[in-house]
Amino acid sequence: MELIFIRHGQGEHTTNLPESLQLGHPSLTVQGRLQAENLKSTLPLTREDILIVSPTLRTLQTASIWSENIECNKVVHPLAAPRIFPTRLAAKTLPCDELLDLERVQDEFPSFVPVPNLASSLWSTGINVLPDNEFNLLIEDFIDFCRSFQRKKIYIVTHDGTITSYRQNISGQQLTREDFLQETERFHLVVE
Repeated sequence: MELIFIRHGQGEHTTNLPESLQLGHPSLTVQGRLQAENLKSTLPLTREDILIVSPTLRTLQTASIWSENIECNKVVHPLAAPRIFPTRLAAKTLPCDELLDLERVQDEFPSFVPVPNLASSLWSTGINVLPDNEFNLLIEDFIDFCRSFQRKKIYIVTHDGTITSYRQNISGQQLTREDFLQETERFHLVVE
């Protein structure tokens, strides 16, 4: 199975660093919307595709623009949420990385279905500051969830630190922040 991780389009939280990291639930910028629109031609979706999305505004906006008028399977999953990379002891989630509550997801993005039967703590706090040993235990759960669709490829719209965390764990390579993807770039990971 191929997991295709796509970083969200440019968000407002990246436009005036470090102050903009204090924005709660940042939206896509105009540039970010254009980047998401460009995904339609560079990585076209079909109704057969599976799209898993982080429960943040910028990722849901990216996925919504990209999948506009495509009735593929669209799922919101907290194991695709923002993650600090590398992890740091005593780190705190920044306002820009707080998750949307389920009610807002369902109100604003009704075609995206939240994954049922997960611990409520994952929906409220996500994976951002989980210690590596706890996060590593959840990776197999996420891969099993992806396998449950029985498709050859799964698209995951997420964040730079999350992508790098999954890449490092699955590949066994030591990665750094230098390995972060740019907006709407993608990384393919094959898992057995």
